[in-house]
Amino acid sequence: MQQLRYCQLSNIGILTAIVAVGLGLAPEPLVEVAMIAAGNPAEGELAPFLDAPEFETRQLFSGGRFPSVVVSTEGTVLAFWGRETLPQIRRSEDGGATWEPLGEVGEDSERAGRGLGAAVVDETTGGIIVFMDGAGELWNQGHGWRSGDDGKTWEHIGSTESIIAPNEPVEVDGVESIPGRAITHGADSGITLRHSEYEGRLVLPARIYDEAEHDTNYNCAIYSDDGGSTWQTSAPFPAFGTGEGTLAELSDGRLYYNSRRHWAPEGETARMRHIAWSEDGGETWEDLSVSDVLPDGAQHRDYGLMGGLVRLPVTGRDILIFSNIESTEGRRNGTVWASFDGGKTWPIKRQVDEGGFAYSSAAAGRPGTPSEGWIYVLYETGGHPDSSGRIARFNLSWVLEGEPTGDGDAPEFENQE
Repeated sequence: MQQLRYCQLSNIGILTAIVAVGLGLAPEPLVEVAMIAAGNPAEGELAPFLDAPEFETRQLFSGGRFPSVVVSTEGTVLAFWGRETLPQIRRSEDGGATWEPLGEVGEDSERAGRGLGAAVVDETTGGIIVFMDGAGELWNQGHGWRSGDDGKTWEHIGSTESIIAPNEPVEVDGVESIPGRAITHGADSGITLRHSEYEGRLVLPARIYDEAEHDTNYNCAIYSDDGGSTWQTSAPFPAFGTGEGTLAELSDGRLYYNSRRHWAPEGETARMRHIAWSEDGGETWEDLSVSDVLPDGAQHRDYGLMGGLVRLPVTGRDILIFSNIESTEGRRNGTVWASFDGGKTWPIKRQVDEGGFAYSSAAAGRPGTPSEGWIYVLYETGGHPDSSGRIARFNLSWVLEGEPTGDGDAPEFENQE
């Protein structure tokens, strides 16, 4: 079994883990883990994800839409949901086996929004932040809340107009980007950076959004170096027509951005996922490519679909899980894909739900907590307003029993049961 030794390096919770190679779980004899999660290890062993295959789903929300799921530093699974409401929340302290009754973030009904934004866990403090967008006539009028007690109670941070700085227009593909204030509507959950000079920074996928003009919309990110009190807007994702993205930090500190595309100019596709990278902590994005494997919604139209993405918290490995649909028509047949090389190849997929499946958000369990070894996908069952919110929980062993995609080979793990 892989052995981990942790040494406290500073009073803000930076750790170094010295990993002894066992069962081929670490690519090098020594792997550094850059930080902890508010006193708990942020990354650990692969083995808990490789127990006997398990999978289950259950309904958490009725009506409404817009999912975001995160796992707190204490291992509490927090599922957020909401349309024309304040953010709705369900909590599970036992890894998703049982769930507390429906709760609500905030108390002021005037802050209710048209759609849930996204949530993020601050791994430096253990705090949790969630946004609601469209609390007014415009989508970019929204609000943010923070919890310092594992999602039990919440305080208002401020309006998005007061805490998110507007972007500066720049040129993208020879066209000047439109100015605006980013929102997180339709974005997957955010992350805390662990593996670079930007360690501790919060980064959320976001977008500059004009509801009527898809061809001038574009994705970006918002990032915070003060625990979420204020946010900066990144440079644009390098393609217009994008929105509703998701991102992950790899073990080398690069950020991988996987985006929906609603619209594409003639000669380009809006039916496969668009990819870009950041080497400066999410401030700029470059190296645009289009996936040959990951679909962007139903394949009968150029419109795309919000998806989920998570990197498993495994020391020295870049195992990614992506959720979307595999459908020739209609939002159905929810599926997850797995990458074992940081998004270069996606060799295996597995169906989650053959029925209605629309927006989805993904998260992974934390080492040393009841959530350890689990992967979570919170998804809409179909079209609004009659959709419900369901959550699937499963492990990597279950995914590995799926179908090959032909895009590379899935590794064989010695300790897989």
